[in-house]
Amino acid sequence: MAETTKKTIVSPQTGDKYTHIHHKSGLEILVCEMEGYSTTEAMFGTKYGSINTQFKTAADKDYCTVPEGIAHFLEHKLFENEDCDVFDLYAKTGANANAFTSFDKTCYFFSCSDNFKASLEILLSFVQSPYFTPESVAKEQGIIGQEIRMCDDDPGWRVFFNMLCGLYQKHPVRIDIAGTIESIAEITDDLLYRCYRTFYNLHNMVLAVAGKCTVDEVLEVADRLLKPCEDQKLETVFPEETLDIVREETVESAAVGQPLFNLGIKCQPRQGLDNLRAEMLADITMQTLSGSSSPLYQEMLQSRLVNESFSSEVFNGDGFFTMIFGGESRDPQAVREKVTAAILDAQKNGLDEVMFNESKKSAYGELVRKLGNVSAVTNTLVAAHMAGCGLYDPMQVLSEMTLDDCNRFLREEVDVRRMSLSVITPAE
Repeated sequence: MAETTKKTIVSPQTGDKYTHIHHKSGLEILVCEMEGYSTTEAMFGTKYGSINTQFKTAADKDYCTVPEGIAHFLEHKLFENEDCDVFDLYAKTGANANAFTSFDKTCYFFSCSDNFKASLEILLSFVQSPYFTPESVAKEQGIIGQEIRMCDDDPGWRVFFNMLCGLYQKHPVRIDIAGTIESIAEITDDLLYRCYRTFYNLHNMVLAVAGKCTVDEVLEVADRLLKPCEDQKLETVFPEETLDIVREETVESAAVGQPLFNLGIKCQPRQGLDNLRAEMLADITMQTLSGSSSPLYQEMLQSRLVNESFSSEVFNGDGFFTMIFGGESRDPQAVREKVTAAILDAQKNGLDEVMFNESKKSAYGELVRKLGNVSAVTNTLVAAHMAGCGLYDPMQVLSEMTLDDCNRFLREEVDVRRMSLSVITPAE
């Protein structure tokens, strides 16, 4: 039988530390003891999101394809067991609990000030105890169908997915996390059980705990409740996706005060530390180009082309990597022209060194601040682990980053021909 092993991970920059436990059950457990804090947060996550619709295990001869939206559907159903609703159990311990499904993960979490071990017992128990029936599936199809319709009516949601559909030809990131009315109608209790057995295997999961807790407390509960399992050698696959985009512009109308826009640039996807480096290079490059102190932002703000809602972000994961500029604008096409011109100028003449240093310093300060936030630590532990990195890797990557690195990234990885603009205009 496998043994439980522990390793202490220390930040070279700040001296902060956490414990990485390889549990005998097959689960990876990450515990960050934060002395002097009054709250604790725990997150139990599986590397299973909306994009994972094609998969196989060592026992399968061929890849299985399941309906879009099934990961999100499964998350909803796990909160109901045979006896009661899980939220009723948390109400007795006083913990605040919730869950989310993203494109590449599903996570269940709680935060509490007291009764930590009792709340952790609830978390580990219900996530390992699925209960689906044809009747409960039919009921949930109606509930999630309403949720999908509400999202379809959300201009912020629509502008984002229209941009993704303009960039990605086949990758399932272009599909709403909740799926479609048609796809969820295909979900059955048998399919839910198959996806559960495949993705909710402890070898595909991680438990992160941070705040007022100890490694011994976590292990005591884990040793009692985790059900050991065999590694299934899970493989996921995606349709082949080139760097070509689908279309340069998508325009829809909705009940908005002024036009909303998302301007996306499709980049080469990566994995592990390479992905982290590219993500941070893209982020610092965008902040240097268009952050609140940049000439580009100030010019657009003063001419009232954008308002303070203007922002940038990196959106990346398994098989996708997008740089996004977004916000409100009276003329989104003019914003695209300004951003394009700024990128082309920086590719030719280099990024502004003062702005680069400001952006890097600001990002570093934000990473340090997050280490003092229980919820941020828990979330980052899970996200970093699933991405093949550690909690402190972003600080290491950022501390080593140079202006030349960002200029090289901008010249070699950013192509304005792979840009798609999505706009929601006010309905007349």
